[in-house]
Amino acid sequence: MVTIGRLSEVPVAGKTVLLRLDLNSPIDPSSCTILDDKRFREHLPTVHALRESRLVIVTHQSRPGKKDFTTLEGHAEKLEHLIGRPVSYIDDIFGRCAREAIRSMRPGEVIMLENVRFNAEENLTAKPEEAVKFHLVRNLASFSDIFVNDAFGTAHRSQPTMVGLPMVMRSVAGLLMEKEVFTLSRVFENAPRPVCIVLGGTKADDSIAVASHMLERRIADEVILTGVIANIFLAAQGHDIGQPSIQLIDQLNYHKEIEMARDLLEGYPDRIILPRWVAVREGGERAEYPVTAIPQDAPILDLGMESVLAMSERIRRAGTVVFNGPAGVFEDADFSTGTYELLKAASEVEFSIVGGGHTTAVVEKLGIDDDFSHISTGGGACIEFLTGKTLPAVAALERSKELFG
Repeated sequence: MVTIGRLSEVPVAGKTVLLRLDLNSPIDPSSCTILDDKRFREHLPTVHALRESRLVIVTHQSRPGKKDFTTLEGHAEKLEHLIGRPVSYIDDIFGRCAREAIRSMRPGEVIMLENVRFNAEENLTAKPEEAVKFHLVRNLASFSDIFVNDAFGTAHRSQPTMVGLPMVMRSVAGLLMEKEVFTLSRVFENAPRPVCIVLGGTKADDSIAVASHMLERRIADEVILTGVIANIFLAAQGHDIGQPSIQLIDQLNYHKEIEMARDLLEGYPDRIILPRWVAVREGGERAEYPVTAIPQDAPILDLGMESVLAMSERIRRAGTVVFNGPAGVFEDADFSTGTYELLKAASEVEFSIVGGGHTTAVVEKLGIDDDFSHISTGGGACIEFLTGKTLPAVAALERSKELFG
């Protein structure tokens, strides 16, 4: 059971609150225009809840070496537009300019400090006991009363602001962080049965880690596999999946995953559900074959309709479904059926979670986002959570509650 401090438990009116957000967003490198404000909108409830505080926002954009590693002036403008009150951009992180700006703040005012990853220390991976010694952590903590961490999308990274600040001051989860942690925790504790995990996409190493944890702990009653991970399991069963699909597995260096898949199939033959029909591109068009007769020169790009119908029916019978990763090349209309239909089935289940990333974009395109119980904002963080790992930022918040209440 996760035990972290909640925003509702701390008095914030008139306090200087250091708020860690994840506003890392798609940006046009030529104009530095923010192309999608979804991350901003997800944090709005927390920002609004802190409207009576002196609010100091710490966040990041991209990382060193990337074209979209920019200042946060545009981010401050975007947030100002969304909350309907001024957000002052400070071209500093903890120097004199930042300290003076914070010292002169009045309750209700909001400032956004410069991209925290402009400071070299924030780009280091550090244990909490190491992070507390960093200049970044000590200085940020020195001018704040309370630390609120709402950056679930970065919760799997053991970076100084994420794990160091909770060790030196009273720290609680923001509303988004709280919602993510407690909703995802429900999958492990009191989820309606049966529990069905649907894993697709190309990140087979992550998916196998999730499948293994869910099956070994008997959290999942069924694990449905699609996409590249399904191809790996089909190969592990001895099926000839065709040269293009084998070459993709080679390119992704997933050789050891085939062995891991073989072990899981041996241990849980009745709880791992694989496609029996697949769709390939043949002569420039969609063609469907049973997995026992896949053409040698045709890439697998989607589920076959027989498998779409069978898997959709299994999903609809579930009490809980966790969906992560597309079933095929959904960007191509000829091969989007599997992804679309399985997501539609998942949206009808009593307790339904989408694991972020590409899957979220498809859900929004289909206009069924309101039909899901929860759509996670953190792809990597969500996956790590579902493998049973304790996220560094969550562990730090738990420890902070022990230290400071």
